[in-house]
Amino acid sequence: MKTVDLAKLLPSDVPPGEQVLWHGRPEVIGLMRRAFRADFVLAYFAALTIWNGASAPDLAAAALISGKTVLIGAAALALLGLLAWAHARASLYVITTRRLVMKAGVALPIFINLPFSQIESAAVKLHSDGTADIPVAIVKGQRVAYLALWPHARPFRFSQPQPALRAVANGAEVADTLSRALLAASSETDAKRQAAPSPVGEDAADALAGRPAAA
Repeated sequence: MKTVDLAKLLPSDVPPGEQVLWHGRPEVIGLMRRAFRADFVLAYFAALTIWNGASAPDLAAAALISGKTVLIGAAALALLGLLAWAHARASLYVITTRRLVMKAGVALPIFINLPFSQIESAAVKLHSDGTADIPVAIVKGQRVAYLALWPHARPFRFSQPQPALRAVANGAEVADTLSRALLAASSETDAKRQAAPSPVGEDAADALAGRPAAA
């Protein structure tokens, strides 16, 4: 893995002790297929080509109509491919020991900063090509607009949008890295809570010590 310049990756200075565990971008083909639904577009134009060819009055007309449909379908897929490439190139995912950071947006890039304290849970969907989609559920009271996230969002979760790492290579390893980081952060938080003294009033302290409370 190449050396990472944290100042360029994160929206603010990195606190002492924070380390980057993983960084990467969406795979173009995976993003094109699953975020931009290229598979459905391909299936639609394939079915339309067959229908137009079968309903043509003769072989010459069938070839002409089918050829036009194929060209339109190819242009549509090329446009989706260009959009997927642009979004993949402009995007960046970063997992540190304390947070998940997502850079999104082609024309107007934005940083989405998610400290682990704001992440309730994470899931993973592995695909046959080795990539994965990794959505994270945000704790109640925190919210990121679906349109600001897209295409880096779990599909069709409009009422409670979930940020997602889309089409990341070596998906199982990335999911494991995020899972371990979340678990470590949770354990550290629990340890701090247990070590912190309980705030008690003077009367409560006297009672615990067996002394009578002041009149």
